[in-house]
Amino acid sequence: MQTTSNFKSALAEVKDHWSPRVVGQVNDQYVKVAKLLGELAWHKHDDEDEMFYIIKGSLRIEYEDSVVDLTEGDFHIVPRNTMHNPVAAEECWIVLIEPVATKHTGDVQTDRTKSLEDQLV
Repeated sequence: MQTTSNFKSALAEVKDHWSPRVVGQVNDQYVKVAKLLGELAWHKHDDEDEMFYIIKGSLRIEYEDSVVDLTEGDFHIVPRNTMHNPVAAEECWIVLIEPVATKHTGDVQTDRTKSLEDQLV
């Protein structure tokens, strides 16, 4: 079976910011799309790396001792067990690749935290 998808089309269906949607799976990794605006929360994923790929806009990933600025076409891997905070000054469209067990905001719970069930819509 062959399936083809389009990130921009999948992102056009996303209505809420900070609400990742699973659009595919490669082995034990989910491929997710999300629209970001504003600040998420300082958090970490103890055992999982995560990759951010910028489709549209720009994203700043704050670390405790540095900052990474990303623009359209860039990708960045946040290492496991590293405190970080994604910030989008304007709406940003991203693709996330992360292990299926990854919690949205690690062990931090906020009003923006989405369960895995919410992401599988």
